Amino acid sequence: MFIIDLDYIVPLEELDQHMAAHVKFLKKYYQQNVFVASGRKVPRTGGVILALADSEDEIHQIMSEDPFTKHELAEYSVTHFLTSQYHPDLEGLLGKA
Repeated sequence: MFIIDLDYIVPLEELDQHMAAHVKFLKKYYQQNVFVASGRKVPRTGGVILALADSEDEIHQIMSEDPFTKHELAEYSVTHFLTSQYHPDLEGLLGKA
């Protein structure tokens, strides 16, 4: 699993002009079962995405499609972690038997 941590680098007014396209990007990867959860930070300085992928390279490829990345509205970092514990309802999603 990966944590994608976005930090906005432009004013929110500029960012909001690309929000619909960003949401469309998110929905694409939810439909492909890559994204698990996402949302804004509080205060609204960026966002967080939880993602499932085979490699960090795959995450970087996916994030290159994000309008926030393409238009240089946000920077992001990626943290790879191994799920050793999780809620039982996530068993199917995480592919654990």
